[in-house]
Amino acid sequence: MKDLIAATYAPMHKDGSLNLDIVKPYGKFLKSNKVAGAFVNGSTGDFVSLSTDERKQVTEAWSKNKPSDFHLVCHVGHNNLREARELASHAEDKVDGIAALAPYYFRLNSLGKLLEYCSEIAQCAPKTPFYYYHIPVLTGANFQMIDFLEMAGENIPNFAGIKYTQSNLIDFQKCMGFKNGSYKILFGVDEQLLSSLPYGAEGWVGSTYNHLAPLYYQIISSFKAGDMERATNLQQKAVHFVETLDKMGGFNGTGKSFMRLFGLDLGPSRFPHTTLSDNQLATVVKSFDKIGLLSLLSPEFNTGSLKG
Repeated sequence: MKDLIAATYAPMHKDGSLNLDIVKPYGKFLKSNKVAGAFVNGSTGDFVSLSTDERKQVTEAWSKNKPSDFHLVCHVGHNNLREARELASHAEDKVDGIAALAPYYFRLNSLGKLLEYCSEIAQCAPKTPFYYYHIPVLTGANFQMIDFLEMAGENIPNFAGIKYTQSNLIDFQKCMGFKNGSYKILFGVDEQLLSSLPYGAEGWVGSTYNHLAPLYYQIISSFKAGDMERATNLQQKAVHFVETLDKMGGFNGTGKSFMRLFGLDLGPSRFPHTTLSDNQLATVVKSFDKIGLLSLLSPEFNTGSLKG
């Protein structure tokens, strides 16, 4: 679990049903851009808009069609603990890791409750590494992860680490150094990848690694070479990418639409996300061209199919 891990979209047909046939070329595209793995059924993958059966189908499709030497982590969290346990059991022999975010309707009010929830899920896939998905802006479970690490490491035998999607770099630094880095702390704020590098981050999970993997690897190499000016400039371009698409109707749907420009039509997004038209994508492309972003995309980038 190192390098960039793409939080993948749930591929769909025009009618909103799952399009699992595109998973294989989707995986090949990511691998060709040196993406090291896929994080499926997460926030980017619209897990809250999928049924439990659909989430299982997505897991199975990626398990059968993932590229070689490619990590596959499946998010199994659910407001209903029984459903989460079922998803974990189903994923046991199909993935390289499972993850779960905290319940987000009846929110947890203590680290003890969080530990209980994670333990119940992890024990349903005892042979599979378990990661806690820390994203308090959506779950409200805003605990210090250094405290959770101490508890989880002692009580969950297959606990492997944290998908850390929060801008609390002090807590992140403490987690990175906990027990000499015994656990994987995967940074999950794409727009701040550069900020994670001084703390020794080596693994990242995010939605923009679907689109901008070559750019992010240049950020990492520029940082290692001591060229902070270039690294900062590249990070600003990534932020512009996110902010521009987010203003078009929310990044989950618009980012998914942008994948059409890489030859991957992943279909529409389910409510309440926005799916962009060709004309809207053409406008976005012009904006990115002005800041020199297009040359930093993968070789598959092609606007030939756009009508705008």
